[in-house]
Formats: sequence, C-alpha cells, structure tokens
Amino acid sequence: MESVRQAQPNGVRVMWLAVGLALVAALSYVLMALHILGVGDLATAETPATIVFVAAGCYLVGGLLILLRWRWLWVVGAVINALVLFVFFRFYLDRPAVLFSPGGLTSKAAQILLELSLLFLIVTEWRRAHPRQDAATQQPRALSR
Repeated sequence: MESVRQAQPNGVRVMWLAVGLALVAALSYVLMALHILGVGDLATAETPATIVFVAAGCYLVGGLLILLRWRWLWVVGAVINALVLFVFFRFYLDRPAVLFSPGGLTSKAAQILLELSLLFLIVTEWRRAHPRQDAATQQPRALSR
C-alpha cells in the first residue's frame, strides 16, 4: 500500500512539470515571434508571426488542460506534440542553424521533455486504472518495492 501512496505524489509532480514545460514552450514561441530568441537563418518571411502566436496559444491552453487529468486529453496532446516535433525535424533537419539556434533548442527541449512527461502520465494512469491480476488467485498483485 505504501508504494501506491508514493506513486500519487510523483504523478502530481510530473503533471505540474508537464504544465510548466508547456508554458515554457509557449513562452519560447512568443519570444521567437518578438525576435528575442533567434531562430538561426530563418527569414522573417519564412516564419509568419500569426502561426507562431497560434502555436504559443495552443501550448498555453494545452498546458492548462493537463490539469484536468483526463487521460484522453493527454493522449491527444502527446500525439499533436509528437506531430509538431516530427514536422520540425523533417523540415529543418538539413538546416543546423535553425536546429541549434536558441529558439530551436529552447522550444524543442521543452517539447521533448513535455512529450516524455505526457507519456509518463498516460502510462501511469493506465496502470493505475488497470492493475495487474495474479493468474492463480485473480487478486491484484502487490507492488514490488
């Protein structure tokens, strides 16, 4: 029983970490739009300000939605975040000036850590909702320490 009690605070901590990472991602997009964080050799015409502010707003709202603790929202957020990461690396893989720019590193580090946090939350919530059954006794298995 003690192991179960310990899992809850870790989940809450990771949830708040995920919210913070989403807010860092949103802030990094705003700072890129305001030309405070550089984005390498990207021309202003290549990065329309509207899309950057929309991305920032999505990370802000998505970060706050994490607090609802709905697993399906975490799954949707993880899928969308993974798509954002995939598209970024697909488009800019051959442009290291963009990949390793302050804006690229800050936003993508926050997004990668956010993805890992969301996956942790999804898996631990699923495990909590579906405890393992011991085949012989049909009793939930005691958690190992």
